[in-house]
Amino acid sequence: MNKPSSSDFHQHMSAHDDIAVNHSDHPSLNDVVLSRRQILKGSLNAAAMGFFGLNLSSNLVFAAGKNNLNIPFIGFNSIQPQTDPGFDHVVVADGYQAKPFFSWGDPVVTGATDWNADALNSWQEQLKQAGQNHDGMHFFAFPDDNNRGLLVINHEYTNPTLHKDGITFIDGKRRLDDVKKEQAAHGVSVIEVKIDKQGQWQCVYPSVYNRRISALTIMHVSGPLAGHDLLKTVDDPAAMEIIGTLNNCSNGFTPWGTYLACEENWHNYFVNQDATDYQSRVSHHRYGISTGKTTKSYGWSSVDKRFDATPNAELPHQGYVNEPNRFGWVVEIDPFDPDSKPIKRTAFGRFCREGVTPALAENGQMAFYSGDDTRGEYVYKFVPQQRFDKTQPHKHRDMLDHGTLYVARFNNDGSGRWLPLVHGHSGLTAENGFPSQAEVLVNARAAADQLGATPMDRPEWATVNPHNLDVYVTLTNNYLRGTEFALNAANPRPDNRHGQIIKIQEDQADPAAISFQWELFVVAGEKAGTQNADGKPVAEHLVGNIEGDIFSSPDGLGFDKDGRLWILTDYDDEDPVMENMGCNQMLCANPQTREIKRFMVGPRGCEITGITWSPDYTAMWVNIQHPGLSYPASDGRTRPRSTTVLITKDDGGVIGR
Repeated sequence: MNKPSSSDFHQHMSAHDDIAVNHSDHPSLNDVVLSRRQILKGSLNAAAMGFFGLNLSSNLVFAAGKNNLNIPFIGFNSIQPQTDPGFDHVVVADGYQAKPFFSWGDPVVTGATDWNADALNSWQEQLKQAGQNHDGMHFFAFPDDNNRGLLVINHEYTNPTLHKDGITFIDGKRRLDDVKKEQAAHGVSVIEVKIDKQGQWQCVYPSVYNRRISALTIMHVSGPLAGHDLLKTVDDPAAMEIIGTLNNCSNGFTPWGTYLACEENWHNYFVNQDATDYQSRVSHHRYGISTGKTTKSYGWSSVDKRFDATPNAELPHQGYVNEPNRFGWVVEIDPFDPDSKPIKRTAFGRFCREGVTPALAENGQMAFYSGDDTRGEYVYKFVPQQRFDKTQPHKHRDMLDHGTLYVARFNNDGSGRWLPLVHGHSGLTAENGFPSQAEVLVNARAAADQLGATPMDRPEWATVNPHNLDVYVTLTNNYLRGTEFALNAANPRPDNRHGQIIKIQEDQADPAAISFQWELFVVAGEKAGTQNADGKPVAEHLVGNIEGDIFSSPDGLGFDKDGRLWILTDYDDEDPVMENMGCNQMLCANPQTREIKRFMVGPRGCEITGITWSPDYTAMWVNIQHPGLSYPASDGRTRPRSTTVLITKDDGGVIGR
């Protein structure tokens, strides 16, 4: 019987998710070792602007491509880090308040039972409740009422706290009901919210819009892989329907009012017990699918045959060998149609996608930016073939099925290029394992290897500055950079514990541009001369160039309507390297001056993730994922619950001003 704590399980999951599986050579990269002086002095003119996080209700702002912004100052005083190992609260800047709004186990659909603090809810009950580990989310306002909207929230994965006895194996097998409960706790929640008579945001029960989407929900397949042999299994020989969505981390949205959930570390759920096949089958090997009898994290395959992808010649389509190919996609959800079937949009390509952030130019040209969250993976963008017409917003439902996927190459001189992942281009041919565009999209990582893309330090969230379409991407960390991948100007630290944020400026501010300029917006870490608890100065590789409050491991990002950049962190707050950082935090940055202030600190053991606003920006929702103690009860006894927090200003004003 295995009963790790929630915090231990998160660390185990992070370590497993973070195993580098990119072993390709990249001759186009230079083995350049940059000193800290070069990094901080600006060898690439590392001052920077913003990133793009269009959380502007359900509507996108048409950016004019202007670069001279009048960014308002950050109108709050910084708060201190929280280094107390027993800290179990959320703290925000003076003049603001934060309260729990929507927690794991809260009711979603009609007939939901109350959350059981002893984790005794059945899997059938969990299907009607909020899932675990809230992550990316977005607020969609009703077209005729900005005081009413739909809050759509990802549930990334599950913790042992989901079960009374934690994660349990009996004779090497999981309990079927436990696995079904975990599957029910994955996915997405859609919840109606509105301002009540007292002027407070509240969840609406019942609501015809409230909905749970899980790893048990039937989804439609659309785009180039619809009906393709690579997606066929013994249960779905037509390759047109997929059961469930997994590991929904960050997100995106569209100007026609739909939500885009992204399937990140889906590989943890599958096994292929044929080690020989594992080495030869690119679609398994390059994504790190386990060869063990059970997965390292979940063990679903021990009781659910769908997650055993070992080839079986006695079954049609070799059984479930293609089941992993059915995950790693962008899932489009219409929150305003509760009867609609989610759609897996395969034109976006398949990898461990952290998010899919939209950029929309004034002429209707769009792009969607993504990171592949593993050490040494890549930054991508998808450019739809069709432009968006704001006069006919609802005639674009199929534009996500046609377009071009690109991967980024970051040159050491601050220039960059988007490389198209198109069959027949630059070696993406049958001779190299890509007989058609379908193989290119299913094996996007291997295709990016072939093109010589730049391996990055765990690329995660992207966001776009709505004022000028500058793109920002978090490179969270990579403590083995120097031993696994060549150093370069975009990833200059061999032992990168604290990460960096990179800014991309497309040529002519065109989302469809092939070339771009890039620079390091900020290198995270300690202040020079800072001492540890033992009185010794921190190591040089732990020092950053932050103008303001220190932080580590930037992860989530978002822009508010005024152009302030909000940064959310995810690091192991029990790691001695993080002793000065304290608990995970949310900060606010001025994209022009690079001033950074700490706005919020979460409870011990949590990740701060997911950010969205009300249309007038007087309300902000942020997620507290996998708190390690007893939050939100904060009583030292109650089972911790991932929670969406509502933040408002005491005077009712715009947050951040």
